[in-house]
Order: sequence, then structure tokens, then C-alpha cells
Amino acid sequence: MCRPDAELVARCRAGDSDAFEALYREHSPRLYALARRMTGSSQESEDLLQDIFLQAHRKLDSYRGDAALGTWLYRLAIRQCLDFLRSRHGRMSAASTSLADDGPYMPAVRETPGARIDIERAVAQLPPGCRTAFVMHDVEGLEHKQIAEMLGVTESTSKSQVFKARMKLRAMLR
Repeated sequence: MCRPDAELVARCRAGDSDAFEALYREHSPRLYALARRMTGSSQESEDLLQDIFLQAHRKLDSYRGDAALGTWLYRLAIRQCLDFLRSRHGRMSAASTSLADDGPYMPAVRETPGARIDIERAVAQLPPGCRTAFVMHDVEGLEHKQIAEMLGVTESTSKSQVFKARMKLRAMLR
């Protein structure tokens, strides 16, 4: 565990609320962006972010320091997002996500702000399985093996979902 992470974790474990606030400030933008891309909804992402940090607070004692604190939080966030998407509420609300939902958080493929918004809206329209695999692979950079393990599917299924997502996105963005 790197020294700043160790000090921050020790302070958090000792009940230092300023330390937990520092942890939140440092890591919340990346975790919110992940939740936003996974759910396609800014409101659900805000709720998920709260859940992620509640889990982090509860599980901080289990953090051993084998990986960077940011990596540990990211994995916790991925699991929380996947649990949400597996839930009935997650599936229902993901299917009905409005195109008018705000907040383009996906990196732009083209340079214009309009194109960035179009891509974000297109990703939000993908079926949940395709969107999840696409975000985890093409946006977050995870390998198919990692995705397969996290989603409980085969690598072939992960590859197929990403391929389908790319094809659907191309069609939507034409």
C-alpha cells in the first residue's frame, strides 16, 4: 500500500471524517463517471455513488492494501453497479432511460460537443448486457477475461456483447 493511501485509510479507520471526505473528493468523480456510463442515468448514478461510498465505509477494514486504494474502490464500484443492473429495478429503469437525460460523461470519439452527447445517448439506448460489456471493455479498458469473471459469463459472451454494442452504436450514429 502506498504511503498516502495507508495514512488516509488509517485515519478513516480511526473515525476521521475529514479523511473520509478527502477519500470521497479524490475518488468520487471517476466512480460517478463509471456509474453514469454503466446505468445511463445521472439520477441513478448519484444514488449508486452514495451506495458505493457507504459500502466503502463499511468495508474499509477489509482493505488490505494489496492494490492501490483507487483500484480497490473501483472494483467495489464495479460490483455495486453490476448488482444494481442485475436487480429488477435496474433492468426496468435502464430499459426506460430517457434520451433527454443530461450529463455526457463518456469520452468523445469526435471533437464536437454535439457528437459527444449523441454518443452518450446512443450508449444509453443499448440493451443492458451490451451496454455493460461495452462500457467495461471499450470505455474502462477491462479485458474480456475480467469482464467474463465479473459478469459470470464466458469470454465469448463478453466479446459477442461488445461486438453487438459496437454494431448497434454504428447504426444509431449514422
